[in-house]
Amino acid sequence: MPPALSRLTLTSTSRSSVTAVTENRSHPTDHSTPPPPNPVTVLGLGPMGRALAGALLAAGHPVTLWNRTPGRDAELVERGVRTAASAAEAVAAAPLTLLCVRDDDAARAVLDAAGRSLDGRTLVNATSVGPDEARASAALAARHGARVLNAAILSPTPTIGRPTGVIVCSGDEAVFDAHRSELSALAGTVNHVGADPGRAAAYDTALLDLFWTTAHGLLHALALARAEGLSAAEFAPYAQGLPRMLPALIDDWARRADDGRHPGERATVASAAAGLAHVARTARAHRLDTGVLDAALALTERAVAAGHGADGVSALTETAATTPPASPGR
Repeated sequence: MPPALSRLTLTSTSRSSVTAVTENRSHPTDHSTPPPPNPVTVLGLGPMGRALAGALLAAGHPVTLWNRTPGRDAELVERGVRTAASAAEAVAAAPLTLLCVRDDDAARAVLDAAGRSLDGRTLVNATSVGPDEARASAALAARHGARVLNAAILSPTPTIGRPTGVIVCSGDEAVFDAHRSELSALAGTVNHVGADPGRAAAYDTALLDLFWTTAHGLLHALALARAEGLSAAEFAPYAQGLPRMLPALIDDWARRADDGRHPGERATVASAAAGLAHVARTARAHRLDTGVLDAALALTERAVAAGHGADGVSALTETAATTPPASPGR
């Protein structure tokens, strides 16, 4: 309380009045209305593009859509989105545009179609591409005057707009910060991972490498089990044990890869080669496709030949980082 007020002899009523005044001065009431959510444009209405648009709508953002193939926006139009007649018109409708199309060729075609409408606006390219393609597309959009982020969506379509969704972005961090509220509507985890435009795509590419080689391994194992008279349903409960091993294995092998040390006290590259060899023989005996197995065995045998036989299996990261010798006659 200010000194002048503290010297007054106050009645109970005046005390209440002064208390109310001082409380109001200390805690002013904010009657301002928060700004409405920013409008966003989405280019591309495949399954992921539709999910992104739906998540933005659910968060209250006005959304404008454009897709090269018409007819995929009916459900979203019923929910209140606006459709544009061209990519340029769609980009002009919002300060932020999300691009999510099939591949890099499609992304570059859409960027060229949008042209100078990108000037002064922000583009988030969420198309699944390789790191070099992401850098080239970012440079193309920048030549059109856009501020650019590349985004890699690291979780499946049903997670978009939910706490389980994961997206990483790379590019100018100030641009990321400026649009954090819109991006946070798309997933529970949205991280900036570096200034290099290709860095987000590097996460995506490495994870797709892990997923598809794992998926092919599972599907081939099911085929092998069935060839040996085991139903896939009989085999599945035993396959479930492997994923439970992966979290610790991933952390251990990641640490070894970064350290460049691969002790073989638990399992060696030579033992892995022996195991792969008998799996491949069994698969060939049943006339199964052994292309993936043969490639894995060739890499492992090359590691043994390079002197890694007694090393831990994580030493295969060293061999995988080198180019195999050319076959005779090539």
